Amino acid sequence: MNWIIIKYAITASMVVLISEVAKRSDKLGGLIAALPLVTLLTLIWLFMENQSSEKIANHAWYTFWYVIPTLPMFLAFPYLLKRMGFWPTIIISMVLTIVCFYVFAKIVKVFGVDLL
Repeated sequence: MNWIIIKYAITASMVVLISEVAKRSDKLGGLIAALPLVTLLTLIWLFMENQSSEKIANHAWYTFWYVIPTLPMFLAFPYLLKRMGFWPTIIISMVLTIVCFYVFAKIVKVFGVDLL
């Protein structure tokens, strides 16, 4: 139980740190947020919990493929935010990401990458 609390505390601290840095510097906050910190922590947690190398490698593999269809949202978000406000932008961004993911998954399936 203590291990789970430690994992939550460290992981949550990263989110708080990024949001606090972003308040002071857009560029530095964005840079830190763009780093795969959560993925690296997840890989560390999996390793420390004695998961197989195959499981850890698969997590990294699928993370790569799942990140790609989220990228259009980061371009659309600033554009939409200026025109529509925060909540509509969040909703549209989530829908855009789901649509991009679905289309992307269909495209890469042709190349043998099964994401769905």
